[in-house]
Amino acid sequence: QVARLFNHLTSRRGIKATLGLRSSGRAAARLQQFCPSPGRIFVTMPAGPFASSVGVGRAEPEWAALNKVQEIVGKDPIFESGTTSEAPLKLDDDVMSGDLKTAGDSFDLLIVGAGLSGAVLAERCSKELGMTSLIIDKRDHIGGNCYDYVDEHGIRASKYGAHLFHTQYERVWNYVNDFSEWIPFDHRVKGLVPDKDGVKQLVPIPPTQESVNALFGEAIDSEEKMQAWYDKERVPPPGGEPKNGEEAALSRVGPRLFEKVFKHYTKKQWDKYPAELDASVLLRLPCRTSTDDRYFPDQWQALPRRGYTRIFENMLLSDPNIKIRLNCDFFKHKEAGTLPKCGMLVYTGQIDSYYAALGMPKLEYRSLRFEEEFVPEPEGGFFQEAMVVNHPSPDVPFTRIVEYKHVPNQPTEVKEGKVKGTLIAREFSSAEGEPYYPVPNPDNRALYEKYAELAAKEEGVAFVGRLASYKYFNMDQAILNALEMFDNLKETGKLAPKRRPEDFGPGDGPK
Repeated sequence: QVARLFNHLTSRRGIKATLGLRSSGRAAARLQQFCPSPGRIFVTMPAGPFASSVGVGRAEPEWAALNKVQEIVGKDPIFESGTTSEAPLKLDDDVMSGDLKTAGDSFDLLIVGAGLSGAVLAERCSKELGMTSLIIDKRDHIGGNCYDYVDEHGIRASKYGAHLFHTQYERVWNYVNDFSEWIPFDHRVKGLVPDKDGVKQLVPIPPTQESVNALFGEAIDSEEKMQAWYDKERVPPPGGEPKNGEEAALSRVGPRLFEKVFKHYTKKQWDKYPAELDASVLLRLPCRTSTDDRYFPDQWQALPRRGYTRIFENMLLSDPNIKIRLNCDFFKHKEAGTLPKCGMLVYTGQIDSYYAALGMPKLEYRSLRFEEEFVPEPEGGFFQEAMVVNHPSPDVPFTRIVEYKHVPNQPTEVKEGKVKGTLIAREFSSAEGEPYYPVPNPDNRALYEKYAELAAKEEGVAFVGRLASYKYFNMDQAILNALEMFDNLKETGKLAPKRRPEDFGPGDGPK
């Protein structure tokens, strides 16, 4: 108990609570005044990574206990076979070549896209039905947007932005445990938000009691008081039901939190103010009355021990029924007539690109641009207090900064402190680039329905996943959708969804 108390008092949160401060930087400065000499509490305070008394990447004990993942679980067949590399494996030249002539003449499935949806279908169809698949992708790696890698400094990073696995579906959790070991991880986000005096404070996002107290000088110390604060702040929609994102946000969090945390962040993320977006985008704003600062409430929350790419390597690379060709453009081969024969085409790309020849309008997407910077000697070994720090104010152009070094699935040398520098990525939202997020508004929804009608009549083609469904799927939702499509194939002979994309509920979307 003494050790636990010591750990709490010397943690960021404990220091702030003890000294009544609102940011760890100010806490450290005040503590140094009290303990200036080496060997006292100040020099034993961890500078990082973001942690609690439970461990690195874990929430405070009360909330960490809600995560059903409490230890390393799952299996990694590649590691168990003797491969000790913590980085993605080098792929065969044939795989990287993009040459379809060396792949084969005929397959049961031709799968366009090497992301989650295509990988799950290829793996299930092979393991249970003995079906053959050829997966092609125009990129030079497997894994789709989940792809991560180890950079030249030895830090594991994600090429397409941070990915945090969380699920409420036990079936999905059991499935992914076959392809990776998993480390418990409670994702927590901080935001640099101006308080009532305009001074930026580092507070939990979504807002909690701590956030409201720091930003508005409140003294909320119970869920009942927090609920009363929300009740006082909220603005009911004029017509009863919110007609747009702004009305939805005001009905959820009230004008002060809306202005400081959500309004300008939404503009930066979507290039539209909340009033220009569907109410559904802002209706999902979480309103925490407790001290729970976890970003997600799901029962299973974890990170793959050797990265997300390892999941795909275990799913696909050793299966003789699955061939892969990267650097391979589906549309170029389709136009040239050089695609192999297949029983079914599984298309996971943009649905409007598939029908581009018809001259219909394009669907609207938001993309992300990353400015990466390696910081060789950050003070204390880390650039910022948490893996993700949001910047919701309009005075900076980026939406957030991600510092990968904080996560507990870094390679061994990083965790042992042998990598002194750190890698950060500033994220900018953009209308140009790789499509990430469908833009939810009535015009786009009506246009997608027209594409969906065409897709329903397309013989021999299954449209699967985020881009083909014009729906932001979380990783677990994409996996479950593919598993249920496979169920349908077994039960009815048709590779088709069991539920509509919207029936999965909202994905995390931009965060």
